Formats: sequence, structure tokens, C-alpha cells
Amino acid sequence: MGAQWKAKHKQDAANAKGRIFTKLAKEIAVAARNGADPDMNAKLRSAIETAKKASMPKETLERAIKKGAGLLDGPANYETVVYEGFAPHQVPVIVECLTDNKNRSAMSMRILFRKGQLATSGAVSWDFKHLGQIEATPTSPDADAELAAIEAGAQDFEEGDDGDMVFLTELADLDLVSKALPEFGFSVNTARLVYRANNPVSLTDEAALAEVEAFLDAIDGDDDVQHVYAGIA
Repeated sequence: MGAQWKAKHKQDAANAKGRIFTKLAKEIAVAARNGADPDMNAKLRSAIETAKKASMPKETLERAIKKGAGLLDGPANYETVVYEGFAPHQVPVIVECLTDNKNRSAMSMRILFRKGQLATSGAVSWDFKHLGQIEATPTSPDADAELAAIEAGAQDFEEGDDGDMVFLTELADLDLVSKALPEFGFSVNTARLVYRANNPVSLTDEAALAEVEAFLDAIDGDDDVQHVYAGIA
């Protein structure tokens, strides 16, 4: 995997859907700090598209935008905090939190990492790439991912899930490539900055893999956690 951790069984659970909406609403609110118009705010536009793909109710989406823009209940006081460490069996992990209480998040991470190892800043991230990632669906059978990557300015591409393609970009090029891809036959589903492990750990023992999955599941379930990136093959 080496990219964002995705718990295999969570997508179908009703309570998981609620957690997904909560996390998406936070991202929308933070993005909306820089303006409530998605046409003028690339980060907000991407967050809205992701929320729509997840079938977030329109009222929830609009409320998140207003809250982030300071038009409802005061501004959204979320801060981004990144934690680094190791899951069991020395699997490197990067955790991105959006929180309104850094002390609470720090305490949660210390507890959650007891079965692994919480590390200092830079101890893990040096072995990850920080880059833009775009998940896109071909809109015609003639869509050529290699041509689209070259012409749109992506650095690389690979096959994703269910026939989708994943385009990788430099950090600063994420929005430009996202806007260009539709011209070459690809509809953008999500566009965001991610971490990818350079040297993911390969686990062949099923018990060890289950232990790592349980550890990552627990972190992903924390209310302040937005994204979990694990260096596991």
C-alpha cells in the first residue's frame, strides 16, 4: 500500500459514514477560510468534490462552508497537526489531524501509539514522498492516461481501483493538473496532497498483518484524525 490507510470493512458501516462526513466537513471548513467560492478556492473545490463523491448531504456541506468562512457560529478553529511513528513490526506511519484542541490530540496519539512507537518530527517523514495525488475516471474508452499525464503536467500515473487512474504531481502543480485532466478525457474524483512511503514494509505473516491493521484501524477511528499514511506493501 504505502499510501493512505483505508480500513477495508468500514465503508459499509453507518457509524463509519458519520465519521467520514465529520472528517470531510472539517476539511471543507478549513478550506473555506480562504474564501467560500469554490471557483476561486482550489482547495475548497477539491474538498467539495470529495464530499459529493461520498454522498454528503447538501445541508451538511453548505453548513461546513459557512462555518469555515466565519458566516456561522464563528470561524472554524481547526489546526493541522502531524504525528509520526511506527505501527507494530516497525511499519512507518504518518497521521494527519485536524483539531480544535492540540492537547487532546497529543494525549490520544500517546495512548493509541502504545502498541507501536510515537516518534519525533522527521523520524519517519524523511522516508516518505509528499506529493499531489489525483484520482480520476476516464470519460471515454479512448482516454489515454499516459498522454493525459504528459499533457496535463503530472509526474507519473498508475492504475487505481475500479478502472480509475491515479495521477501523481508535484505539490505546487496539483490544482493545475486537476483542471487540465478533463481536457484529455478524465473526470477528477479527488485531488489532494498525500504521503507515500519510499520503502514500504512487506508483511507476509497473517498474524502480524492483522496486528498492524488493528493498530491502524484504531488510529483512523479517532475523531481528530483526518488521514493515516502507512508504509506497508
